[in-house]
Amino acid sequence: MSGARISSISPTSPLVDLDVHIGDELIAVNGRAPTDIIEYQQLADDESVTLLLQREGRPLRHKVRVDKQAGAPLGLTIDSAVFDRIRTCDNHCSFCFIYQLPKGLRRSLYVKDDDFRLSFLYGNYTTLTRFTEFDLERVLTEKLSPLYVSIHTTNPELRASMLRNPRGATSLRWLRALLDAGVAVHGQVVTCPEVNDGAELERTLEDALSLYPELASLAIVPVGVSKFNGEDSMRSFRPEEAQRALETVERYREYARAILGRPLIEASDEFYLLAGRRPPPAEHFDSLDQAENGIGLVASFEKSFRGELEMDPLGTGFFQSVDGAPAWGYRAPRANLGGEMGERLRLLSGEYAAPLLRQLLDDAGFDDVEVVSVRNEYFGGNIKVAGLLTGADVARVLEEVPDATHLLPDVCLNEGRFVDGMELAELGSSVVPVKTTGQDLRLALEHWRARLVSA
Repeated sequence: MSGARISSISPTSPLVDLDVHIGDELIAVNGRAPTDIIEYQQLADDESVTLLLQREGRPLRHKVRVDKQAGAPLGLTIDSAVFDRIRTCDNHCSFCFIYQLPKGLRRSLYVKDDDFRLSFLYGNYTTLTRFTEFDLERVLTEKLSPLYVSIHTTNPELRASMLRNPRGATSLRWLRALLDAGVAVHGQVVTCPEVNDGAELERTLEDALSLYPELASLAIVPVGVSKFNGEDSMRSFRPEEAQRALETVERYREYARAILGRPLIEASDEFYLLAGRRPPPAEHFDSLDQAENGIGLVASFEKSFRGELEMDPLGTGFFQSVDGAPAWGYRAPRANLGGEMGERLRLLSGEYAAPLLRQLLDDAGFDDVEVVSVRNEYFGGNIKVAGLLTGADVARVLEEVPDATHLLPDVCLNEGRFVDGMELAELGSSVVPVKTTGQDLRLALEHWRARLVSA
C-alpha cells in the first residue's frame, strides 16, 4: 500500500499526542488493510481504532490505539485516495482528450482512470467496462452514491466502436443494475459530429427515457479537439451542427419533462456557445448541481457573482465528506497567492467566457475593468475554456500590457503550476490568482475598487 501515507495531522486529532507522525505508512486499521480512502473512513469511524503503522527507518511496524466517539474523525489526511492501484481505463476512445496531450505536461494529466471509486469520490466518469459483480456488491453494501457514467451512445455496436473495446457493447448492463438497486447515477454523452450525433443522438435520448429513466441527470457535451488530435474522424462541431444537436436535446428535454416530470436531459453551456447562443439562465435548470460538468456553469457563476449562490470551488464529488481524502490529480490545491493590484486591472479569461464576463461586469458597474480573451494557441482546436489556459499563452498576453494587474482564474493552476508546466511565479507579481467562483471574483473587484478610492 505505497500510497497510504499520512500527509497531515489535524491539531484537533485524538492522535496528536500518540506515536503517529507525518510520513507514516498506514498498513491496517482495526486489523484490516483498507484498499482506499473509503474503506479507511468506514474503519476509522469506530469508537475504538487501532492503527498499524510503518515508519521509514524503522524495521518494525507499530500499533497505535485510540478511543473516541463513533463517527468522529481521526483527523488524518492520507496522501492518496486509492491505496492499492488506480483502475486504469482499457478503452481507446477516439475522442479521448488524454490522447491529444503533448508530452511534457503535468503527470497527473496522463492518468486515464476507469475506477468507480474515483467516480464516487471525485465525480470522474467511468464507462463501466471494467466493472464487476464484486464492484456492484461493494457499491451497494457501502452505499457509494452517486456515481458518474459515460454512456456516449446506447447503440451497442457503435459504443464498442467508439470505445474501441468489445465490452463497450455490453457494459451498460451495469448501469441498469445500479439503477435497479437505487444508486443515483449521472450520465454523460460526449457527442462527436458525424459519429454519435444526429439519428444516433436521438436513439440515445430515446433509450435514456425508456431504458434508463431513473438517471439523476444526462449531460450532453461536445467533443474537445486540440491541434494535437491524431484522429481523422474527430473534429469540432460547426455552428449549424451544434444548433441541430441543441434542438434535439431541447426536444427530448421537453419529452422527459412530460413523461418523467423533470427535464433529465441537458446540453452543456459549451454547446450553446458553439451554436452562437447564450447559455440558459438559472431559471432554465431544476438544479445547478452539475455546473462543474458544464451544465448551467454560466448561470451558476452569475448567481454566485450576484451573491445568490454559494459555489464550491472544489467542484463535483464527495471527497470533502470523506475524512482525510486528498485532492487528487487535477484537483490538487490551487495556488491562491494574493497580491497587490494596481490602478489598471485586466481580467484574463478563456475565449468562451470572455464575452459573458464583459456583460456581467458592465451590469455590475465594473466597466473600467478590462476583460481579456486569451486565445489558447498552445492547444489550438476548439479548446477555449479557462481551465486549459497555459502559462505560455498567459505570458503572451502579459507582454501586450506589461503595466497592468491581471486577475487570473485559478482553475488553470495546480499547486501554482499551469498545465504546460510553467509556474505562476515565472509570470511575475502582476498576475493575481483568484478562486474561480463568482463571489470570489466579485470580492476581488470590490477590494480593488475600494483601494483605488482610498488611495
